[in-house]
Amino acid sequence: MSDITGTARWTGPLAGTAGKRSLWLDGLIALVTLLVLGNLLSDLALDVKYGWDVRVNCAAVDAHASGLDPYFVKNLKGTQLSYPYLPVTLDAFRPLCAGGWLVDHYRGVFLLLAMLCGLLLPGVGRDRGGVRDIALRVLWALGAFVGFEWVSASGNFTLLSGTLSAAALALLLRVPAPGADDDRSFGLRVLGAVLLGLVASFKLVYSPVLAALYLLPLPRRQKIGLMAAAAAGLVLPVLLSMLLYPDLFSSWLLAMRGQIPDQHSIYVVDTTPSLLLLAQGALDHLGLGRSKPVVFIAYALLAVVLLLGPLALVVLRMVNRQAGRDGTFPARLDRWLIDHRGEALRITALAMVALYLCAPRLKEYAFFEPALYSAILIVDLPAAALAAVLMSGVAAPALVALAGLSIGDSFVQLAAALVCFWVMLWAEYVASAQVVRAAGVEPAQLSRAEGF
Repeated sequence: MSDITGTARWTGPLAGTAGKRSLWLDGLIALVTLLVLGNLLSDLALDVKYGWDVRVNCAAVDAHASGLDPYFVKNLKGTQLSYPYLPVTLDAFRPLCAGGWLVDHYRGVFLLLAMLCGLLLPGVGRDRGGVRDIALRVLWALGAFVGFEWVSASGNFTLLSGTLSAAALALLLRVPAPGADDDRSFGLRVLGAVLLGLVASFKLVYSPVLAALYLLPLPRRQKIGLMAAAAAGLVLPVLLSMLLYPDLFSSWLLAMRGQIPDQHSIYVVDTTPSLLLLAQGALDHLGLGRSKPVVFIAYALLAVVLLLGPLALVVLRMVNRQAGRDGTFPARLDRWLIDHRGEALRITALAMVALYLCAPRLKEYAFFEPALYSAILIVDLPAAALAAVLMSGVAAPALVALAGLSIGDSFVQLAAALVCFWVMLWAEYVASAQVVRAAGVEPAQLSRAEGF
């Protein structure tokens, strides 16, 4: 079916990004670009030995090749950090680490891969291939929430998983050309789902992102099939590690649980910009931080109030507004998603952002992934909303970093990501209301604030 939201989105008063951006917005984009480049260049001038994660990962690969257990830090040369990935990745990473070339040149390689992510990411608006939109997605991937800066500094392999995520999103969120073969299109989506599941197996704590696949504009049977394919991609590396590397898999489990003596658990962290640590810190001030059930309840409430609740309310309003109230909500949701493909794809990306930000362990470099999910959305934002997310998601964190203030032990990244999520969600809600008006079906009660 056709998506009538495309026309309304680009012809209504919110239309601010289809080649009609004002001069002030172009100037803001140029300024933000300079900030991102300046921030990345300033890191090169610092006398710091960067790339600790890439050294750990390649030291683990070398230890495995030498017959040593890479999950014991004592077997890793030149580091006190643990290897976090499943045993099956040791052989997968071996070509990357061969000869030490990646360790010496990873920053250039990571920069090229991050730019490739911006090229791979799909467009779900009317103009899906414009150079300006692609450049904007690349800028967002490089600068949003200073996630890439942390990836570049640490050398974390989140950049590799991010590249695979971008490829998966290009397959999953693609808009088929008119008259395209539906079976072939669904086959490509299955491939994208499997690939996204494989990415989730790198860091299992982020696997809830796969639940967002249910919001794709497809029949329910196909969506469940995609979720099953993603689950298969998630489980496959775990099963291969259990069957092919039983001894290493046992060591991996010990490392995950923090049960290897005299080395830290990679999941026990004191300072990460996550909702869990935010809840923990708030409860510590109240003297309740030692109660794990209380901390978990507070963490769940934060996730619902700040992310999942607003997303659910907006989707509920959009579905009721455009699909009526006939039938069960799941049936109405499925019908609405199929009838409004563009909105459905953007809501899917927003759900991925929300679920990722809910993760209990959200390291600084991990913000690169939600930056990729949200990069899909920014080119469809109206002018004022785009300016807001550029200022809050890119300029503000970059200025904090350039000022030499600490981001690693604060919640600057999380706050920036939350503000951008709320702006994007609100923009989607407002655009949906305009679709109703354009169709001549004015709701009895619309929100009082219907525009930026």
